[in-house]
Amino acid sequence: MGLQGKIIEYVDNGKFLCAYVQEEAGNRLRLLNQNSREVSLPQARVVHENLKPVAGLAREQLLNLLKETAEHRLALMAEVRLQEIWELVSTENDTDFPPVFLAELSFGAGTGDDQVAALLRCVFVDRLFFKYRDGRIVVHSEAVVEELRGRQEKARENENFLEDSGRALALLMAGQEAGDWPGRDRCLELVEDFCLRGGEATEGALAREVLKKAGLTRPHDPYWVLVRAGIWQPDENIGLRRYEVPVAFSDEARAWTRQLTEPSTEALLAEGRRDLRALDLFTIDGPQTRDYDDALHLEAQGGNFLVGIHIADVARFVAPGDPLFEAARRRGTSLYFADAQVPMLPPEISEGLCSLMVNQDRAALSILVTLSPDAEVLDFSMVPSVVRVKTRRTYGEVDQVADSDPVIRTMLRLAGRLQERRIRAGALVLPVPDVNISLDRAGAIKVNLAPVDTPGRCLVAEFMVLANSLGAQYLADREVVGLFRCQDQPKRLLVQGKGADFFLTYRQRKYLSPGRLVTTPQPHSGVGVMQYTTLTSPIRRLLDLVMQHQLSALLRGQGQLFSQRELEEIAGIIQSLQTRANLVGQLRHRYWLLKYLEGKVGSRLAALVLERGPNRVKVVLVDLLLESELPARPAMRLEPGATVQVLVARVDPLDNLLRLEW
Repeated sequence: MGLQGKIIEYVDNGKFLCAYVQEEAGNRLRLLNQNSREVSLPQARVVHENLKPVAGLAREQLLNLLKETAEHRLALMAEVRLQEIWELVSTENDTDFPPVFLAELSFGAGTGDDQVAALLRCVFVDRLFFKYRDGRIVVHSEAVVEELRGRQEKARENENFLEDSGRALALLMAGQEAGDWPGRDRCLELVEDFCLRGGEATEGALAREVLKKAGLTRPHDPYWVLVRAGIWQPDENIGLRRYEVPVAFSDEARAWTRQLTEPSTEALLAEGRRDLRALDLFTIDGPQTRDYDDALHLEAQGGNFLVGIHIADVARFVAPGDPLFEAARRRGTSLYFADAQVPMLPPEISEGLCSLMVNQDRAALSILVTLSPDAEVLDFSMVPSVVRVKTRRTYGEVDQVADSDPVIRTMLRLAGRLQERRIRAGALVLPVPDVNISLDRAGAIKVNLAPVDTPGRCLVAEFMVLANSLGAQYLADREVVGLFRCQDQPKRLLVQGKGADFFLTYRQRKYLSPGRLVTTPQPHSGVGVMQYTTLTSPIRRLLDLVMQHQLSALLRGQGQLFSQRELEEIAGIIQSLQTRANLVGQLRHRYWLLKYLEGKVGSRLAALVLERGPNRVKVVLVDLLLESELPARPAMRLEPGATVQVLVARVDPLDNLLRLEW
């Protein structure tokens, strides 16, 4: 018999609906449902049909009947005990039954259409014990019931978690106390991961649900709720967290540091080190420096000069395989920000045990170079040593005595000759100012440009380049593998020698070939030498520490410490870590510049035009060296190198957004 004229039930958006079949056409039914809607429905969606048709009722009477039937069946659901029915039939051999059979187990002999429909509704609502399939009810096995119970319990826990966390986050965002709610740590970890990684977060969907429950749907709400919770600072360094830069040292590294003691001078000398404590060593660094890893001295030798470049012997205290070396392998370099620093080695090492502090005897690796008056290298040696710094100088102090201090004056002249020699060999000297960002005690941001070609900085730079190139030569002359920096010729040459024009100098840096790290010596075009490495900052750079180990092993007659294969592996690590460090440093630098520019919205600033395309003009703000773009204006005849005034229209540090307008 067909369905026309019968009351049927179907499921729509998870809800059971009663309907009257007005017409049956093939596999589709035209229905009038309990909500007074006429619906076309595939016959396959019918869940239950009454045994007898209904006839002779007007539309309103039909609607009243449908509503009454639906309400009655809803009330009957309370009488169904699915678990009891399941316990009766789960031990039977059969695994599925007709709905009427199970309804009779619940309601007894008086079972009719309404009772069967009520049972079916219960099966659809509570899917723990049974499953509806093809007009029959499938009995779940005990194992399936246990599995589903576990899922339901987890779903209830998640719902409670969402409710509790949503309520707590809303309180936190409103500046109220949320207390220590259940799931607090998990909730804040979810929000943090979502804030850092967005759609790539491990449980991003759940984090979105939690935030939605709390009504936190604006882009930066996750950031600020973490600040309100005390997890992050108002100016949190997102890059450090996003790229998982290690900040805290491991328990093993801290324990290893604690057991290191400062050796006596006698113990250092007993290692065969040369006693150079009588020399007039001095350091030149910035006024805020705390980790001193190089010092200099000068002696007149007839018509020539002996220059000493003394490097803190970090390798004596940090050896491959120990926890501190592993810490350095995870970091690669020290990071310096306007508001903090992340050292490669613990402060007890970097600012204490290894730092070349005034009037402290320290282990060093000394590079002693004999220079002619024209700065030609006549001879050099490298020796493990014991040194004592006599004087600490800052760059500014050196600049002030450049003409009056005989030692500084001589070293500056030699440094100038060294630079000239490098330029003749093809070096490019491209002095672009450093952008220094500082915060005062009130949190106000100050930005200033510091020239990098001052006397003090040029002096230090040239003698560090000399030490690095001689260290590379020492290995190359002995055909020992190392970590050598090399660089091909520039892709385009705009400057010859030393850049004097800021625009050309700035653009030339864009055309430099990328540097590479290799295990056999190759030329470095930018420095103007046949082989180059870095070894003068072992406190701050893993590369320098590795090279110090390689050189120290040779000097002690032990041969090379690292094989080529080991160095290739280390080179890969260093390059990866340096890429990460550069990215984190650039993001943080730009963040503080944008924070500074927040106070300049609506102001006009000077900008230098770098490039002009058909649609965009690339500029750099000259007082901040911050690059941005503006839409091109055909009416404005702007050529690269021109200086213009631009309007700071919008700034958002958290979005890394800077919009400039003409």
